[in-house]
Amino acid sequence: MEADPGPGPSDEDLMRRLQAGEAAALAPLMQRWEGPVKRFIFRIVGSTAEAEDLAQEVFVRVFTKRATYRPAAKFSTWCFSIAANQAKNRLRWWRRRPTLSLNAWTEAGGETADESRAGASAAHEAVRHEQIAAVQLAVTALPLDLRTALVLFAYEDQSVTDIAAALGCTPKAVENRLYRARLRLKEQLLLGAA
Repeated sequence: MEADPGPGPSDEDLMRRLQAGEAAALAPLMQRWEGPVKRFIFRIVGSTAEAEDLAQEVFVRVFTKRATYRPAAKFSTWCFSIAANQAKNRLRWWRRRPTLSLNAWTEAGGETADESRAGASAAHEAVRHEQIAAVQLAVTALPLDLRTALVLFAYEDQSVTDIAAALGCTPKAVENRLYRARLRLKEQLLLGAA
């Protein structure tokens, strides 16, 4: 999902200003991108608290690595690349500490469902929540490379080209990952329904 730049300067203009030493240019970038970055990280790591922490780390990296940003590049691609790396690093850290749970898609306070529709029955909502939880668990079970590509494409509305740039692979590799992710999700969901 692209953040709405609104009437102000573009992301790329703000990054040029940040590179020129105007630290205040980081604030509008954070206002635009903090939500999408948190949602993306949450869908990768499955923890609201970790997503909050990692999103802050992403913007610290945006500031400290501002000299490496190429003004011709799309800011969202560069930012999601940093976010993907932060999420991968955190997952690696968790794997070395097996007492921490990676299965947290449905944590209390986590983003697990859309707001209920007015007048929808409680039974319908219960079924809907179960379906959402099943999808979230199936996404969590995907290998990290497939999960990252799927989340960027399906939830953050990034193009295949932008995902390829963010993940450092070819667009064809992204298409392959998306195909495999969808296939595995279908298999998992059909097994769960049986």
